[in-house]
Amino acid sequence: MEQPTNQTGSNWQRTTVLFLSSQTISLFGSSLVQYAITWYLTLREQSGVIMMLSVVFGFLPTFFLSPFAGVWADRYDRKKLIILSDAVIAISTLLLILLFLSGEGSIWALLIASAIRALGAGIQTPAVSAVLPQIVPKDKLTKVNGFNGSIQALTMLVSPMASGALLNFASLEIIFLIDVITAIAAIIILAFFLKIPSHNKATQVQENSYLTDLKLGFMYIKNQEFLKKLYSYFSLAYLLAAPVSFLTPLQVTRNYGGDVWRLTMIEVAFSLGMIIGGLIVAFWGGFKNRIHSIAFAILMMGVCTVLLGVILNFWYYSLIMALFGMVIPLLSASTIVLLQEKVPEDYLGRVFGVETMIATAMMPLGMVLFGPLADLVRIEWLLLVSGLLLFIVTLFMFNDKQLLKSGEPKENDQ
Repeated sequence: MEQPTNQTGSNWQRTTVLFLSSQTISLFGSSLVQYAITWYLTLREQSGVIMMLSVVFGFLPTFFLSPFAGVWADRYDRKKLIILSDAVIAISTLLLILLFLSGEGSIWALLIASAIRALGAGIQTPAVSAVLPQIVPKDKLTKVNGFNGSIQALTMLVSPMASGALLNFASLEIIFLIDVITAIAAIIILAFFLKIPSHNKATQVQENSYLTDLKLGFMYIKNQEFLKKLYSYFSLAYLLAAPVSFLTPLQVTRNYGGDVWRLTMIEVAFSLGMIIGGLIVAFWGGFKNRIHSIAFAILMMGVCTVLLGVILNFWYYSLIMALFGMVIPLLSASTIVLLQEKVPEDYLGRVFGVETMIATAMMPLGMVLFGPLADLVRIEWLLLVSGLLLFIVTLFMFNDKQLLKSGEPKENDQ
């Protein structure tokens, strides 16, 4: 099977540091805005329907664009695609600033801006995932993805605290402006300080049409049984993770009060857990069979979701959020490395594009179901049901012999 080509020698380390630095800067600005929008809507509206709309507007554009963006990531220079996505996000945020300064800012303006930003994320996500195998040696992928998870978690730790502090004395426009500045900084690093050679397919004359490449990508996935099974389980997991992902801020507001510091606290706890989890993955690497790592992570997600539905003390609640955060790097790093190891370079963008499409479809679908229900029944009941169903999903994964075989180390994978 064709494997991704890597840069060799010590140069890959510098390239990786610069690349991850640019993405961290960009993520920080985007996180500031995302938290500001989410908390603004949560505290102002306290409505499950509004939370559902924010998720739909923030995810559906990525869903529709991801399969096409995956083709772009396989056909064109991935660094340029990442620069383009950062530019789209910066421009949308700048327009939002102008709207609010002119007095035309509204909930619908925030939702539409979230949709435009989601288009940028749809371009960026498969390109970023496909770039790492180009610049990182294969035997270092798990370590780099683990450290990247910790870096992202550290960013997610700082950004809610910064956003919460800024919301107390600064306007939304100031927070939005920071996002524009960080996006520009990320673009400068990528454009002028980082050299990433184009992958093989991007340097060749494209013999197939765009639609043919798209079709070939779906055919490749269709012919890979382990991908079909993995994506099926992921679809269920993403669907059932919607309540814990998007309704917990609303749950905290209803149960413990509408204080920004409480919303900040659960995000900080989650991010601290992710930092610890990312470091554990970087040094441990997960279970020998990557499917065991993925299934165990989803199992722990289910356990934590159930606990969040029964715990009444806010500090214990925050502790469970930290535990939840710890298992996310195990899930994400194991999945990314599994695909990076198994999928040929020419198909990586399209495979990651479809994975992004699944995540961005099932999350909003879950909120379409659970969001309105949150205005009719207690969120705790939604967490209990979804957590128990996540547990059932993992039982099927642990007993799927064909899927388990795909997660075996390469020396045993025939």
